[in-house]
Amino acid sequence: MATGTPKTQRALIQEVYAQPPVVKKIDIPTATPGSAVVRIIASGIISYMKDVYDGTRQYPYPTPMIPGTSAIGRIAALGADATTLNIGDLVFVDCVIRGRDDPGSIFILGLHEGHTDGSRRLMHGEWRHGTFAEYAKIPIENCDRLDEKVLLGSIADGGLNYLPRQLTEIGHMLVPYGGLRDINLQPGQTVIVAPATGGFGGAAVQVALAMGARVIAMGRDASKLKEVSNKMAPLSHRGMLETLPISGIVESDVKALQKFQPIDAFFDISPGAAINSSHFKAAILSLRHEGRVSLMGGYKDDIPIPHSKIMHANIRLQGTWMCTRDDIKQLIKLIERGVLRLDNSQTKEFTLESWEEAFAFAKTSNIPAVFIP
Repeated sequence: MATGTPKTQRALIQEVYAQPPVVKKIDIPTATPGSAVVRIIASGIISYMKDVYDGTRQYPYPTPMIPGTSAIGRIAALGADATTLNIGDLVFVDCVIRGRDDPGSIFILGLHEGHTDGSRRLMHGEWRHGTFAEYAKIPIENCDRLDEKVLLGSIADGGLNYLPRQLTEIGHMLVPYGGLRDINLQPGQTVIVAPATGGFGGAAVQVALAMGARVIAMGRDASKLKEVSNKMAPLSHRGMLETLPISGIVESDVKALQKFQPIDAFFDISPGAAINSSHFKAAILSLRHEGRVSLMGGYKDDIPIPHSKIMHANIRLQGTWMCTRDDIKQLIKLIERGVLRLDNSQTKEFTLESWEEAFAFAKTSNIPAVFIP
């Protein structure tokens, strides 16, 4: 542990599933082989966390548990097998934990125990606790070192002048980046992003633009689509971002999409409530021959697909849950090179003690929210 590190810390703990969490003082974890202890600087708050931790979404996870997913922090202690990380390094904490002997055993730190016996074993055991605390024990491979001089340095010194709390947006960007890379989105291609007005949908628009694609952003709310367009205006060249309201009628959506042909890809990030939306079928029907579909939405039930179109047009459907280790490294490069710009607008900060206000704010606001332990 770094010199001067205290022995105890404040942490937000949910003792009983679906019951309100409490801030408690507990021991700081010890770094063991294969792990790092990270002093948390800022931890991002996902918009639907309130619904997760009050039981509305019924995500499976063990309790007691410290919630919290991706974060920005500094290495406070390292296991004896660390080779490249050093005490004091600024790191991005990746919340996607994988089994070292089974990469298919995947769970989301502090949020969801995954879908296999292996992933449940990992979350119920060694990696139970998340990042809503002053310190967190993290698998060493989930700590990605950031170029502090570039990211936090002043413009005058050639830096990007970000604040550490702004870097929590990396976690937001990674979700759509994983899906867009899986369908091999290329510069100059055209991709439909739908719905584009939510947190991850908006991030998908920004990431796709940074990847050099033309984006057709679809959504039900015209005013929110306008907000997306205005927000992305400084980031997109003329004609690279188009917006299109979802009509609710498949044939009308297909007709509206015709003016953007050829369309190479469709990125779907639909919530479960959008299961009957017209955009899903319309977007697939509008793809060119050998088009690609990235499935990253939250549908809980099966949905009909236009089988004939998919078969005769050689359409590829690619499901993706979160992202890979290589996706993280590549996205960080895009940010450090200034290709993908993080949002410089206001970020709302909360203490752990104000968790209730924080979850409510994140659910209703488009402004990124973070815990500052």
